[in-house]
Amino acid sequence: MSSPSAVLRRPLTITPASVIVVCVAALVSLGLVVLFSASSPIKGGPYAYLYKQLIFLALSIGAGWLVAIVDLEHLRRFAWLVAGASLLSLVLVLFTHPVNGSRRWLGLGGFGLQMTEFAKLALVFTLAHYLAINQSRLHDFWRGFALPLAGIGLFVLLAIVEPDFGAAALLGGIGVVLLFLAGARLKFLLPCIGAAVLAFVVLVANNPVRLQRVLSFLDPEANRQGSGYQPWQALLAFAAGGVDGVGLGNGRQQNSFLPFAHTDYIFAIMGEEMGLIFTLLTVGLFVTIFVAGLLHVRRAPNLFQFLLVTGCVLLITLQAIINLGVVTSLLPSKGMSLPFISAGGSNLLLMGLLVGIIINSQRTWERPKPLVRKRALTEVVA
Repeated sequence: MSSPSAVLRRPLTITPASVIVVCVAALVSLGLVVLFSASSPIKGGPYAYLYKQLIFLALSIGAGWLVAIVDLEHLRRFAWLVAGASLLSLVLVLFTHPVNGSRRWLGLGGFGLQMTEFAKLALVFTLAHYLAINQSRLHDFWRGFALPLAGIGLFVLLAIVEPDFGAAALLGGIGVVLLFLAGARLKFLLPCIGAAVLAFVVLVANNPVRLQRVLSFLDPEANRQGSGYQPWQALLAFAAGGVDGVGLGNGRQQNSFLPFAHTDYIFAIMGEEMGLIFTLLTVGLFVTIFVAGLLHVRRAPNLFQFLLVTGCVLLITLQAIINLGVVTSLLPSKGMSLPFISAGGSNLLLMGLLVGIIINSQRTWERPKPLVRKRALTEVVA
């Protein structure tokens, strides 16, 4: 019999960033399952969309890995180049052929990339850099408010021209939040927010398609055969699914009843086939990402990284809120992907970059404070 020896195991540390990564992995896995079912009646079959999603998932993981290992502080010197390239891409899409009434995609290698998706990260990255280098001037009207606001407005304006009102609202909202978190004065921000809301209302009121969506939102049952058809069918999907769901592949809505079932309205397919349990699980995962993100950014070493990572967390969670709100008829109809779940390569690539930045911050920020630390265990080996 050998003499006893102690084996020290490495302590297991759970940090906010690692919680985010686990939640993202769960959402991606869930999304692949639901996408396979939701795309089964579509031309080309479920495998066509599943293979395409897997290709973009691999590209997303690769892009996220590259972002996770680079020096973000080194990348800051290219902030203005990133902003210029993004704005140029938003201008170029205006000269492309419209798809479903909007010009949003640029062709690249047989795939169409939606440039407003990457503009979201470009705006956050550039704005975080600008506010950080002008940290001591944030109380000044011109340098601390007017100039960054003009930059946000340029991104928003190009998104409106496409037109993509949802992306415009998301860009403007996140931009204003970052201005506020950086320290811009409320006496400048509040009138600006009021004017922006008023301008947005006027734009919607003068756009027949968007106005009809708002009217359908106010009375979905009266418009269930017209502009409110999709929201109404989504509600029917949730009602049919109940608590347990009808089972994967047994849903009716993806069989030509609910348009864009595999993209914007995939959450309704989840509700019908997998039931209330999995829809609540999905919501809970996004809430966990948001809370973990708030805990994580409290340890940011400087204003640039604080704003950058905060913007990444907001891009994930606010987009999820908009999609979930639309599908459940809590918000007017607006085409926007559900992060990590909806079919769509552009948004999946964006999400990979956002998660990569969060992993980068976890790797480089000093001594991350754990949420849970298990004590080292000692085993006695006979």
